[in-house]
Amino acid sequence: MTKKHKNDNHPGDVAAGSAEAKKERKRAYEKEIARLQVEIAYLQSWVQASGARIVIIFEGRDAAGKGGVIRRFVERVSPRVFRVVALPAPSDREKSQMYFQRYMAQLPAAGEVVILTVPGITAPVWSG
Repeated sequence: MTKKHKNDNHPGDVAAGSAEAKKERKRAYEKEIARLQVEIAYLQSWVQASGARIVIIFEGRDAAGKGGVIRRFVERVSPRVFRVVALPAPSDREKSQMYFQRYMAQLPAAGEVVILTVPGITAPVWSG
C-alpha cells in the first residue's frame, strides 16, 4: 500500500471547501455553460430558419438570480432574435384584467424569442 502525498489529490479526493475543489467546480460550471450556450445558438438558428415564436418566462422575487441566469442565457446570441423584457409589478388596473392580458404586447414576432422576467407575486389567486 502506498502512502498518499499531499499533492496527489484528485477532484473527488479534495475537501469540499478547499481552493482546489472550488477551482474544479468553477471549471465544470464554465464547461457546462459553454455547452449550453452552443445549444442556445442552435435554438437561435432554428428559430430564425423556421420562423418560430418562443416565449420564456422567468418568474421569481427580486434578487433571486433571474438577471444573472438571463445574462448568461443571452450572452452569445443576437439581440435581434432574443429580446429580454422586464415587466414591473402589475398596476391596480392590470390586476383587474385577465392574467395573460399584460403579456399580449410583448409576444414575439416570427423568428423571435422573448424572455419575460416578472416579479414572483404576479400569479393570479384562485378562490374556489
